Amino acid sequence: MGAAWQGVAVTDSVPAEGTAPLAGPADAAGWLTLPDVAERLDLSISKVHQMIRDRELLAVRRDGVRRIPADLVANRTVLKHLPGVLTLLADAGYDDEAALRWLYEPDDTLTGGSPAIALGGDHAREVKRRAQALGF
Repeated sequence: MGAAWQGVAVTDSVPAEGTAPLAGPADAAGWLTLPDVAERLDLSISKVHQMIRDRELLAVRRDGVRRIPADLVANRTVLKHLPGVLTLLADAGYDDEAALRWLYEPDDTLTGGSPAIALGGDHAREVKRRAQALGF
């Protein structure tokens, strides 16, 4: 059952059969559970939940458990431009699953080959610019 967050659906289940494949890291090691994120960031689990509600982090259900791509949490902090990109994507009408799909869409013009990986490098501002352009 999905909850609504300011008009944006929060994904709580996997898509029905026949729909697009799930986005995000293909390897299970590329995902963190919320307690793992809390430990990595040295925060309480309630603070991690608040960060998800405030769109500072992106969590989706995988195998019945809310998870966050490990790429989005680097060096004991959330990637600097991630909250801004998530807000821009939400403003453009992207729900959490669609935002995740956009972040992991292969793109050879970005360092790392996708917006999610590029957010941690020199192309972070370009990723933000591209997300902003989706709203127009």
